[in-house]
Amino acid sequence: MYGYFVLVLHTHLPYVIGHGRWPHGMDWLNEAASECYIPLLNIFNELKNDGINFKVTINISPVLAEQLTSKNFVDELLQYLDMKIKYAEQDEIEFIKTGRKNLASVAKFWREYYQNIKESFTDRYNQDLISAFRALQDSGHLEIITCAATHGYLPLLALDTSVQAQVKLGVKVYEKHFGRKPRGIWLPECAYRPGYRWKMPVKPENNFPILEYERKGVEEFLSENGIEFFIIDTATLRGGKTIGVYLERFEGLRKLWEQFESQVKYRPEEEKSPYEIYLVSSGKPEKKPVAVLTRDPKTGLQVWSGEWGYPGDGWYLDFHKKKFPSGLRYWRVTSSKADLADKLEYELDKVEARLEENSSHFVDLITTTLKEHFEKTNKIGVLTAPYDTELFGHWWFEGPRFLKKVFEKLNNSEFVKPATASEAIEKLNPSTVVSLPEGSWGEGGYHYIWLNKDTEWTWRHIYSNEFKMNELAQKFYNSKDERLIFMLKQLARELLLLQASDWQFLISTISARDYAELRVAFHNENFNRIAEIIEKYANTGDLSLEDWNFVVECAERDNLFDDIDLKWWAEVEFP
Repeated sequence: MYGYFVLVLHTHLPYVIGHGRWPHGMDWLNEAASECYIPLLNIFNELKNDGINFKVTINISPVLAEQLTSKNFVDELLQYLDMKIKYAEQDEIEFIKTGRKNLASVAKFWREYYQNIKESFTDRYNQDLISAFRALQDSGHLEIITCAATHGYLPLLALDTSVQAQVKLGVKVYEKHFGRKPRGIWLPECAYRPGYRWKMPVKPENNFPILEYERKGVEEFLSENGIEFFIIDTATLRGGKTIGVYLERFEGLRKLWEQFESQVKYRPEEEKSPYEIYLVSSGKPEKKPVAVLTRDPKTGLQVWSGEWGYPGDGWYLDFHKKKFPSGLRYWRVTSSKADLADKLEYELDKVEARLEENSSHFVDLITTTLKEHFEKTNKIGVLTAPYDTELFGHWWFEGPRFLKKVFEKLNNSEFVKPATASEAIEKLNPSTVVSLPEGSWGEGGYHYIWLNKDTEWTWRHIYSNEFKMNELAQKFYNSKDERLIFMLKQLARELLLLQASDWQFLISTISARDYAELRVAFHNENFNRIAEIIEKYANTGDLSLEDWNFVVECAERDNLFDDIDLKWWAEVEFP
């Protein structure tokens, strides 16, 4: 026995219900559900029914869980699936008419694929995907972990009350949907910050000051809320040595890094292994240390990389080339250098052999890696493989089938056993406490993707709104006025939605940049108008019908998080 294989899937989308459909908005959720969530549920249940020992740790972000339980999502997905079935039928007729037999067979495949997805959604899972995931957790095959409420980028939020609210609401929403407390959390973007005297990297709007104060480390908020573990990137464990070029490029990042280096006793020269589990502690005896599992770089590249990894295999379905107007895909990757005009037709019968070879290679890589660790240290290790769930089925269409083959092969292994994160922690019983630097799994290992010249403006607004939320929550969180509390809770929702790290990511990667910028502006405007309405109402008792209608309209559109506690934004529970 060399060790344990811990597959971690990060499942998240920002709140899109009521905020557009195509090309950006609701169809993101429809695509993820039909290409990833339902296919993975089907694969998991097939493995379970076949008696295969599979274990998966899966994060379902609170904001996504709220969307998946919305009636609007159910209605939208059913319409989307019907549309896809209709398009596939039309494509099949067209290809038969024009003598393109192979493409006609692929169109038939798509028609049957979406019919099966619809049948699974309606009949097998009763239009309730969250309950389907919960059932697999209750049977011991999945461990579902939580996330910050709206995937806020915790190290860069200005106030500890904001971090507290993101974590506490993440725990509350998890309990609501899964009937137990979460043991683990996926930190948004795997972003971590230890405690030290921190200064805001940009100046907030509306004449709020640049704040400088002693911050709590992220692990403290986790420990206080019963969270036992989180996931980090390899660079964070080893010291984040890849960040230099980004620090030179942006002044705000350089200042943050200098603050960290001058105040935190961190020794990157200490050798730490991604195949061991460590503990992170604030050093405060009343707060239990939190375990960290580290991403394995070897297996990560094999699955993440479209150029060097399995998804870049020439026989797999190409992600980018789509037929108009159906949006269905009929071409294969062909090669990493092939442009859209050079893509060859997808051949259904060639895929199985590639999946068989790739899954065998992956299992061999897991086994070899853990064997090398065992021979070097004489310790049973853990190989943690975290991925975005959307990689399996959306970006890499054959991904769910690949995972099924991996677990079928591991089922016969005497050297590697699948485990959930909690099971691995219990088996290995970590005791070594380490210090970690600030970091994320973003490009450069630091905050560059989320804080740069293109996103700095978003933080100015987020910071000023954090101050305003804190101010109003302190004044009114225990008010008996139901209308005031209703408006304050909607104010909190708009702030939470504004804080989603998705917006900076989409801006920095120029992926749906316009949409992301509009969402930042939209939630910022909503927040500021609601704040003005609240202050006017509190001072004068006047609340016009128009103002009330505006708040209600916001609440009906952004209809999530019914269990908000305003005290979270008023004061830090454990200073």
